[in-house]
Amino acid sequence: MRLTWFDSNSWLIEMGGQQILLDPWFVGALTFGNLPWLFKGEKNTQYAVPPKVDLILLSQGLEDHAHPPTLKTLDRQLPVVGSANAAQVVSDLGYQNVTALKAGETMTFHQSLEIRALAGSLVGPNLIENAYLLTDLNTGDRLYYEPHGSHAPELKTLGLVDVVLTPIIGMNLLNLVPVLKGQKTTLELCQWLQPKVILPTAGAADLTFEGILTKVISLQGTVEGFRQLLAEHQLRTEVKIPQPGVPLDFSLESLKPAV
Repeated sequence: MRLTWFDSNSWLIEMGGQQILLDPWFVGALTFGNLPWLFKGEKNTQYAVPPKVDLILLSQGLEDHAHPPTLKTLDRQLPVVGSANAAQVVSDLGYQNVTALKAGETMTFHQSLEIRALAGSLVGPNLIENAYLLTDLNTGDRLYYEPHGSHAPELKTLGLVDVVLTPIIGMNLLNLVPVLKGQKTTLELCQWLQPKVILPTAGAADLTFEGILTKVISLQGTVEGFRQLLAEHQLRTEVKIPQPGVPLDFSLESLKPAV
């Protein structure tokens, strides 16, 4: 398993012999509803799209996961797997090979990778987006991803996971509305899955933000505080902080369960 973070929610996941581009944002600004006065994010460092991509995997249809400017630059013939909302976004952009997965549904990609969709974050009154559990069918390595920190209780029944991508630090609007859940839900997740490694996603290593929303956002918790929580609960999960654009390799030996 090899993972490369491209800041925010964007990852390249290499497992099962496949190159999976997860929630990609590579070009242009990030806005919501084309309202830059409300929120605008820009990358200070630009990263090239990986030269080989076998699959685009989208957890949500919101712009920070299904980023229209980036999706418009990618090959429309690439297969896409996503939530129903994300599948609609890419279909509207002209992608031809689109699979919408509902929570509880599983598919096998190229006989080497199992993709299981799970209930993820509530992003609207009646809209729950996806989390994913990926399994390398050759090695048995498993990776779980949920970008907002909402984790389905069903995970408790699905066995151990090797690597987790999810927020560690929480984010609130006006100190009231959680945008990202962090310390408490992520600790609970580690108790369920006993991962060897957790990598924070949805962070901002080299991004610039502006707009009204940036003035009412607050963060909760720290990485060191979360490491302390893990130690207090006798969990051996290692927190690794990725550097954008730098691949992280996880050997079979390093992915032995932490228990």
